[in-house]
Amino acid sequence: MTKEIEPVVLQILPELETGGVETGTIEIASALQEKGIKNFVASQGGRMVYELEKIGVDHLSLPLKSKNYFIMKKNAKLLADYIRKNHINIVHARSRAPAWSAYWAAKETGAHFVTTFHGTYGLGPWGIKKFYNKIMTYGERVIVISNHIKEHILKNYPQTSADKLRLIHRCADIERFSPEAITQARLIKKIEEYNIADDKPVLLLPGRITRWKGQHILIHALHLMKNQNYYCIIAGDSQGRQEYLEYLKKLAHKYKLEGRIGFFGRYTDAPALMMNATVILSTAIEPEAFGRISVEGQAMGKIVVASNIGGTLDTIIDGKTGKLYQYDNPQALADALDWALSLSPEEAKKISQAGIKNVKEHFTKQIMCDKTIEVYREVVNQKEK
Repeated sequence: MTKEIEPVVLQILPELETGGVETGTIEIASALQEKGIKNFVASQGGRMVYELEKIGVDHLSLPLKSKNYFIMKKNAKLLADYIRKNHINIVHARSRAPAWSAYWAAKETGAHFVTTFHGTYGLGPWGIKKFYNKIMTYGERVIVISNHIKEHILKNYPQTSADKLRLIHRCADIERFSPEAITQARLIKKIEEYNIADDKPVLLLPGRITRWKGQHILIHALHLMKNQNYYCIIAGDSQGRQEYLEYLKKLAHKYKLEGRIGFFGRYTDAPALMMNATVILSTAIEPEAFGRISVEGQAMGKIVVASNIGGTLDTIIDGKTGKLYQYDNPQALADALDWALSLSPEEAKKISQAGIKNVKEHFTKQIMCDKTIEVYREVVNQKEK
């Protein structure tokens, strides 16, 4: 019987500042360490490098955020040297610019090449970006984070074999996003910070302020709701989109929603903020690659109301673990919110428990990491499924 080859993994991404790709990289690195699997990370650096240092994973700092061809080629040469030096046999690229360098380095050294297709990446006018994006389909295995992404690849990159796609959903950190993990002090702090009264249901829409996240659809829906006894929190950084933020405030004023809606900027301690909510909202009007908010809301045992597009279709069982509505229809959102607020305590508890169960069975960090490591083992030993 042939002895299985152990993976030695190098994950490559543009930088390690903050975000879902970065968090996923750290989570995989940590899981590999726990299993005694040697692994490395290469990026331009950033504040999250400290997280790697804490778990004892080496980080190679290169200008991997650059899209300059000559810098990318130089990065490839330095990566190839690093791969040889550390006997790396799997190179896992998580973003397009560094993926080119990673691909060239893998070809030069004979290392296996794996990618994660994290988003739908703009195709540009007349599809001119397709060639640049196409690198993410070059992996021996291509990890897709939702069925939406899988369908996007098969539609836009038809040369890609469906056989090499591996569906591995993103996750919620159920140690953080758990009702039992929230202390009274954290709850009270958020009540004071967000002016939350104890006599009204709280509707929470977390996420950066940008039109595709659909905050304007929500404000229209609030005006159309039959149930007007609520307090709505729109929390998120505008990231310079002041014009859209002002439009939202004017819309709220037009519908006389002052006192029932609060606009807040960047937020901290998302689990405690969610714990104070009755309903968690995800109102995207363009498909999200995965939609972490919907999963985190379920993990917190909250009623999640989300638009019926993108990765959310994978994560919410309509009417059982949350509610889906027609993404571009304010009346449909108003009806969904009225439904959520009219649930009896028994019905709400049933949905809450079903949501928590759904996350624990399908969307945990452990499941995501185990499936990713399984892909590494499959590739390095060339197993066919």
